[in-house]
Amino acid sequence: MTNVIQLLPDSVANQIAAGEVVQRPSSVVKELMENAIDAGATQIKLIVRDAGKSLIQVVDDGCGMSETDARMCFERHATSKIREAKDLFAIRTMGFRGEAMASIAAVAQVEMRTRRAIEELGTRVVVEDSTIRAHEPCQAPTGTSIAVKNLFFNVPARRNFLKSDPVEMRHILDEFQRIALSNPDLFFSFHHNDQELFHLPAGNLRQRIVKIFGEGVNKKLVPVQEETDILKIGGFVGKPDYFKKSRGEQIFFVNRRFIKSNYLHHAVVSAFEELLPPDTYPLYVLFLDIDPARIDINVHPTKQEIKFDDEKLVYNVLKVTVRHALGAHSVTPTLDFEQEPAFQARPAKTPTLYPGSEPKSSVRDYPSKTPDRLNADNLRNWQRLYEGLDMLDTSRTADPSVNPFPGIPSAGSYGEDEDLVRSQPAMDLRPSTSPSEMDDESSSFSKGQKEPYQIHGQYIVSQIKSGFLLIDQQAASERILYERYLETLRQQPVATQQALFPKTIELSPADATLLREILSDINHLGFDIAEFGGDAFIVHGAPSDMGAGVTEELLLERLLTQYKNNLDLDLGVQENLARAMARSAAIKRGQLLTVLEMQDLIDQLFACSAPYRSPAGRTCFITYDLDELQKRFNA
Repeated sequence: MTNVIQLLPDSVANQIAAGEVVQRPSSVVKELMENAIDAGATQIKLIVRDAGKSLIQVVDDGCGMSETDARMCFERHATSKIREAKDLFAIRTMGFRGEAMASIAAVAQVEMRTRRAIEELGTRVVVEDSTIRAHEPCQAPTGTSIAVKNLFFNVPARRNFLKSDPVEMRHILDEFQRIALSNPDLFFSFHHNDQELFHLPAGNLRQRIVKIFGEGVNKKLVPVQEETDILKIGGFVGKPDYFKKSRGEQIFFVNRRFIKSNYLHHAVVSAFEELLPPDTYPLYVLFLDIDPARIDINVHPTKQEIKFDDEKLVYNVLKVTVRHALGAHSVTPTLDFEQEPAFQARPAKTPTLYPGSEPKSSVRDYPSKTPDRLNADNLRNWQRLYEGLDMLDTSRTADPSVNPFPGIPSAGSYGEDEDLVRSQPAMDLRPSTSPSEMDDESSSFSKGQKEPYQIHGQYIVSQIKSGFLLIDQQAASERILYERYLETLRQQPVATQQALFPKTIELSPADATLLREILSDINHLGFDIAEFGGDAFIVHGAPSDMGAGVTEELLLERLLTQYKNNLDLDLGVQENLARAMARSAAIKRGQLLTVLEMQDLIDQLFACSAPYRSPAGRTCFITYDLDELQKRFNA
């Protein structure tokens, strides 16, 4: 019998290792920039094309490499950071495994130019598919320039799994921002497709945070400082009134290395106690400095997870430090004198009118459907419900976790946040019928039918012949608006309400980059926004049906936040924008509705092509049969 075990060729072994180290373009950015920091660079320039798929180049002014080192750095397990196993517990550098360059060279075409200050000539090395193609002297400035071209050119399957350019760019931006935040004393610049996105001069941490997250955070930062025999903590947290509905501005560094830790995040959130609304996230950039012997960073290929020898101690020190910082700067909860909705008077049975608006039946209709078609669709759907047919049997379950529609995502699958807006006028759902039409015998709600009513400001109860419907008003509103905005993006633009005085808004560099990419589609939704230079934009108008109580800045902020949250779903730009806009402009839980508004919402929901679930996968309504109720009472 022949032997079957054999050593893999180096090229194959390197590609296997690359699967752990180089997962996407942002992985290459991380490894190259960390190597530049370890080389003692004071200026680091990142150049990217096509979201890193065509080119990733890092240029630094560090110590450079000799001719031999330039060749050796592409070998597996070749490193200058450690010499023996005990060095793993005294690591202060970013890299130490000696796998990054070999892994990158296994799945890309790499060209490196490097020169030490003491040498007159530099060295040029070209590597492709783990094979040295060129190794020669060259002219080069002091430092190192590494260009990674055509990532995954020899692994087509891996390249096909890459996400869209906006998604990959977001991951690259995240890596760049983390490294720039951890080294505020160094100069960084970031160029994408010949456009400079970041220009970050050396400075202090506060200046770096403001440069990355925008000028608006400057007055919202609370300094954090504490030093014990075991742990030193420094950095900034945001004031409680500066919170976000999504993650992204919560960053930990341990010995200047970015880490992810839900355990430490819980410590910070606990320090805020009741100062934050539910399902929101505070801003924080915190540095933990600890003896390397007390931590183990060699537990994950990306080195973003570490283990502490006494995790509870770190948790308690961090929680107390943040709480002390908030208390020292008089950040205390404010009293909320807003009246509880349960004690407010019920709204009059007339629709909410917006300033300068008229109750037209066509305002709420979809672009592709006339009011007559809508009423006919509603009538047919409701008649089938009243006749007791099984049109909606698939949704007759009190368990929203059961998904009877395989083609639609299940409820809660995207972890959407719960907005509580307590007395805001109806955002986008004005009645499409007049009171006289609602009383007509041919209308969906004829004289013999019971009026719907609202419970807890969240759900609508509507009686049908076979029982009753329980409708989630926010999920239903999102479904209606999603289909409307999607249809709008594919056809004619939404009407724009021009502002009397244009407003200038300043965004963070990351948000400004995102807005530029989708600006034409956003303007198609009813906005009138133009670039104003740098990261500033001027808003000339907003959607005419935006509703009272919502500013252009707030709606745009919600829209960008929701759009970023949906990027990982790999939707098209139009679908993503429609989802984001629907989520931002929908009726919220806790919002009181009139009877006509509830009736109009029900009519429009059952005129949708897919009324069963919201775009985020939440169940829009549940049906309860009389037989089911009778069984419960007889149990």
